[in-house]
Amino acid sequence: MDLKTYTTGIQHIGIPTNDIEKTIAFYQKLGFEIALQTVNEEADEKVAFLKLETLVIETYENKAAKMESGAIDHVAINVKDIEEVYRYIEDNQMNTTNDIIHFLPFWENGVRFFTIEGPNKEKVEFSQYM
Repeated sequence: MDLKTYTTGIQHIGIPTNDIEKTIAFYQKLGFEIALQTVNEEADEKVAFLKLETLVIETYENKAAKMESGAIDHVAINVKDIEEVYRYIEDNQMNTTNDIIHFLPFWENGVRFFTIEGPNKEKVEFSQYM
């Protein structure tokens, strides 16, 4: 399997925040619009997806933002078939986090995703809109 068959590019960049309203206001001044604002009930976090053309930032108020350089938490890659991508990652022993496929009721029909860790401790999320 060629993983490129199942990916379509970056879906979003994840940035944790200690103050979601301040973060939203900052990015709105840069021209971003709120694409979705919700609550991740499982994590008890306020969440906002901010969009500027094709760039999407997911910011979530987890009260654990580092507040220093390197504060971006993850890069999410958009996929067409989360099950096939998961199998590929497992078969290639790349599931360094031993993560499973999760579901969140974001967007119209929800999203399924899982996360692995890259060689520099960066988080790489694979995400599929349902």
